[in-house]
Amino acid sequence: MPGLSPFGGGRDDTTFDEADAFVPAHLPKPGAFLADHEVLVGDAHVAVHRLAHDLFEDRGVYDMTFGYNLARLDLDTRHPDAGFRYAEEAREPQVLRAEFTPTTAFCPQTHTLTVGAFRAWNGLADRHEYEVVRVRAAPMHQESDAVNAQLRSLEQSYRETGTVPDDPGEPSSDVPDAPF
Repeated sequence: MPGLSPFGGGRDDTTFDEADAFVPAHLPKPGAFLADHEVLVGDAHVAVHRLAHDLFEDRGVYDMTFGYNLARLDLDTRHPDAGFRYAEEAREPQVLRAEFTPTTAFCPQTHTLTVGAFRAWNGLADRHEYEVVRVRAAPMHQESDAVNAQLRSLEQSYRETGTVPDDPGEPSSDVPDAPF
């Protein structure tokens, strides 16, 4: 039936906020990675998030659990504490910070989703004004230290070469493989 969510959430108009809505109650609170920076709210958040959706669509950054573009998680009312928050760096406004909070502390896709988000943002840098988009997993995730170490490595390589590596490398041995 048109309008029904494929994962039992009901009608799209009741399960998801409007694409141009900024609903703080349906977003994760900005975490430590965004502290002391200009957290985007209102229309600024919506504009960056709309761009994230387009970049993720072009690069296939999909949450396989829910079967949708990862950016849509910010609009999913069933997961009010999950999704992306953004901030422009205080001293370098041409640098965007994106912090991803997964739906659970043990989300097995966090590594793949954050690396995919980094690759989408920085691999399509000609589509936005930021010199680099720094992506991190929220510290509530059980493997955030290992995931963020790899993201820092990718970021350093990107800053040195201006290109996103074809092979993001293997996750740390501390990051478990997907169960299937």
